[in-house]
Amino acid sequence: MALLPIRIYPDPVLREKCAPVETFDGELRKLVDDMIQTMHTAPGVGLAASQVGIDQRVCVVDLSVGEDPEALHTLVNPEILQRRGSATDVEGCLSLPGFTDKVTRPFEIEVRAQDVDGNEFLLTAEDWLARAICHELDHLDGVLFLDHLRGLRREKARRFLRRLEREEALV
Repeated sequence: MALLPIRIYPDPVLREKCAPVETFDGELRKLVDDMIQTMHTAPGVGLAASQVGIDQRVCVVDLSVGEDPEALHTLVNPEILQRRGSATDVEGCLSLPGFTDKVTRPFEIEVRAQDVDGNEFLLTAEDWLARAICHELDHLDGVLFLDHLRGLRREKARRFLRRLEREEALV
């Protein structure tokens, strides 16, 4: 396993929609293993392939940050089938270090996805797990959590992004 470099805004890959996975092989398994190690080391509770510069619809979520193997979810070609309720809470992102804000997301979701072998499965998630999965699926579509902000929160996010862009230009 290897640590992958996490892409930081304004890297354009963060705004691209990822392509579906069509080949389920050892290369995909290695990518997933590397993503899990990268997520746990960061530490984070989720990571999308686009955040490590890979154009594939793959994400990993682990609310336990490596403490509970049963809490790890690998989602290949995920699709939300149903959304129920709503909840607002604070989110952050490994690709937007130093920025957090409140985001409203569905309280419960039903997701159809595939595992690393291509087997399809359904997952019902609620509360923080639903939030984390929605956050990662947004990444696969080129959407950042701050895109959900409105009003003064949106303006605060824009100022933060401009600062990141200036800092990146200095590197």
